[in-house]
Amino acid sequence: MSFIKSKFHHPRIPTNDLGLNYRDYEGSLSTLCAGCGHDAITSAVVQACFELSVPPHQVAKMSGIGCSSKSPNYFLNKAHGFNSVHGRMPSVATGANMANRDLIYLGMSGDGDSASIGLGQFSHVVRRQLNMLYMVANNGVYGLTKGQLAATADKGVTNKAGELSLFTDIDLCIMALQLGATFVARSFSGDKKQLVPLIKAAISHQGFAYIDIISPCVTFNNHKDSTRSYDYVHEHITTAAIADFVPMKKEITSDCASGEGEDICLHDGSLMRIRKIQDDYQTTDPMQAIVDIAKYKKKGEILTGLFYLDPTATHYHEINNTCDMPLNQLTQDALCPGSRVLTGINNSFR
Repeated sequence: MSFIKSKFHHPRIPTNDLGLNYRDYEGSLSTLCAGCGHDAITSAVVQACFELSVPPHQVAKMSGIGCSSKSPNYFLNKAHGFNSVHGRMPSVATGANMANRDLIYLGMSGDGDSASIGLGQFSHVVRRQLNMLYMVANNGVYGLTKGQLAATADKGVTNKAGELSLFTDIDLCIMALQLGATFVARSFSGDKKQLVPLIKAAISHQGFAYIDIISPCVTFNNHKDSTRSYDYVHEHITTAAIADFVPMKKEITSDCASGEGEDICLHDGSLMRIRKIQDDYQTTDPMQAIVDIAKYKKKGEILTGLFYLDPTATHYHEINNTCDMPLNQLTQDALCPGSRVLTGINNSFR
């Protein structure tokens, strides 16, 4: 059975600066489990790109394998896309970025795709400062293969089948900070007020931007012994700062004042309480961010918000002094300058 998403929309639906409406940034109908946090992430990406007036054809969606890597099919159906081999999205994204640096690169991955089979590739794409937004939908299990524990699962928790996590978990935010990412944040899939501005700021950031998104698996990791369940996140979440992104055109504000709380209804009907605990949180010290993440984790709480931002960051093309024109637009003469130039290059090594 196939399902086709309706193209009907209200005749007065709002449009952005490009004349496009929200529906123009959607993708195919999702085949993920009803209530999956990944669909909430998809919605946040759609809203962020719509509000930023991002031209869909200027976006390249990159992904690997897993439930999370299916998600790019559900947003920006007019964008470029490549679904790579398991764990190899970073190298494919790097190659595409080398060929065409003018595109906006959105990488969508999961805890298995980036923290297990793709951990080596993840670490190198961070340290090389590739200009892209790298998102990980983190639910602590391998949902596509029936719920085995992921490398991001907290030590001591069990999965739905009763399997105990015996090893220390991998925190990709801490790793990204240690390897030199210039934009690092964590959010919760059910908190669009926090997640959408973070995505908008990350897209606008020049450099490697990483967002870890806690995204509960309603099928395999939403039980009482999981630290990635709706109930656990609702009871233990702590916000470092209510992040907001102010683009050049229109300011985005938050209605949560400093020191006050806000209840957000999740799509399973439960409530998540966010409290703005630090109005003056400093996002310029990566080592302090690592300490804060570890401190709240020791308390059994999930720290969310924008951890680190370097507004003066450089990226791979600037570091390596690559040519301004994308490689896929270079002429034959530039790509193959002839034997005289080759001889000069070879002589320089003698």
